[in-house]
Amino acid sequence: MPRINEKVSYWMLVAPALAIMVIFYIVPVLGIWKIAFTEPETGVANFVAMAGSNAVKTSFIITFRVAAITTIGCLILGYIVAYAISNFASKFTPLMVALVILPFWVSVLIRSFSWIVLLGRSGIVNDTLKGAGLIDAPLRLMHNETGVLIAMIHVMLPFAILPMLTNMRGISGAYVQAARSLGASEWTAFRQVYFPQTMPGVMSGALLVFVLSLGFFVTPALLGGGRVLMISEYITYQIQEFLNWGLGSALSVALLIATALVLLIAARFVNLRSALLERK
Repeated sequence: MPRINEKVSYWMLVAPALAIMVIFYIVPVLGIWKIAFTEPETGVANFVAMAGSNAVKTSFIITFRVAAITTIGCLILGYIVAYAISNFASKFTPLMVALVILPFWVSVLIRSFSWIVLLGRSGIVNDTLKGAGLIDAPLRLMHNETGVLIAMIHVMLPFAILPMLTNMRGISGAYVQAARSLGASEWTAFRQVYFPQTMPGVMSGALLVFVLSLGFFVTPALLGGGRVLMISEYITYQIQEFLNWGLGSALSVALLIATALVLLIAARFVNLRSALLERK
């Protein structure tokens, strides 16, 4: 039998995935771009209306603020968890990793509803605090950014832990041991030797969490109660409630461009960092 050319075999493997990508992603995105520039009138009228809307500006500010705070919270908590699993849980590593992955098996909708049960005015948290005599009136833990941030950090945390854990498991402990043998304190060895090696994992986790948070819908919609209007929820209102497909599509395009810019800036920053490390 004649051997198949390497290039032909390559395209035989790539073509199905490429076709799925084009049909289910590229074509719908192009359709959104078309609607943004053609409905209700041809041109950039939707983008002009978007640029002149204070509500849109506020929604974008809220979106980026929530995404940034969520990313910071996930990095802090995720780094601690990843460090503990990588360095102190050798016997229980499979169990700990399974517990990190476990939330992926539960619907985001269910996890968000569970936070409503916990944080509501008559929820478990408020009832516990009142029963302990720590508060007289229920705390407002929902329908504000506090509730949204708590739930989003919980939902996004595995996306921060896994890249950092993968990175940390590839770091040899000999570097820290060498630093310690040369007289460095435990903190100095961590700060100057271990932590810089974990930066690729930190950057990957931060980028993944931030980009996913920009377009997140379910958790902010449930925990925000319409008071924390992130851009994805604003798009839903424009299309479902007001049937304003043109403005909704323009907002989608703007969010897509903003996400692409974040990825571009992050890629340039990572490349610059790699170049500096190579020079050193």
